[in-house]
Amino acid sequence: MDTTVIALAFAAIFVVELPDKTFLATLVLSTKYRPFFVWLGVGAAFAIQTLIAVVIGGVATLLPTDLIQIIAALLFFGGSILLFIEGRRHHGTATEEDGSEFADKAKDVRGFRQVVASFMVLFAAEWGDLSQLLSVSLAARYDEPVSVFIGSWAALLTVSGLAVLLGRTLLRFIKLHVLHYAGAVVCLVLGVLTLVEVLA
Repeated sequence: MDTTVIALAFAAIFVVELPDKTFLATLVLSTKYRPFFVWLGVGAAFAIQTLIAVVIGGVATLLPTDLIQIIAALLFFGGSILLFIEGRRHHGTATEEDGSEFADKAKDVRGFRQVVASFMVLFAAEWGDLSQLLSVSLAARYDEPVSVFIGSWAALLTVSGLAVLLGRTLLRFIKLHVLHYAGAVVCLVLGVLTLVEVLA
């Protein structure tokens, strides 16, 4: 286990996930269900999604090292472009997304079934998400699947915890487009560093 990789995975996933639709989904779910149950459900969904991403990244390490690094760099650059486009889309608009589409998917359930309902909504929303692709890239680049899993999952749990506890307050002070741009910069830096390592 490498603490540097854990910290890097945490920082990268945290910045990328904060402006993501899953933050909004968690926020909206926590207004319909008990917040702790929402957090448990989305945390379980994140665990499975992150595990799948890390396994895919681990399998990718069987490829030639230079090819892995190039693919990882391309995924980082792709993520940067997607986040920049999302930031431009939100920038200057009168309203930000409110995540209301996720409220429609949330069934009217009681008790512990709220955990299952939250799991189902987030599992569907997160599939093929940028944070999952970034976890694949990190696992492939550093060949430290356990460290990447711990860092990525911890970041996702932290972001979902913030959404449950402080979501509305955060969105009043920090605009989504600013967070998208910050995530784009992080992905760009990771892409450049990976490419430099290949060319060195």
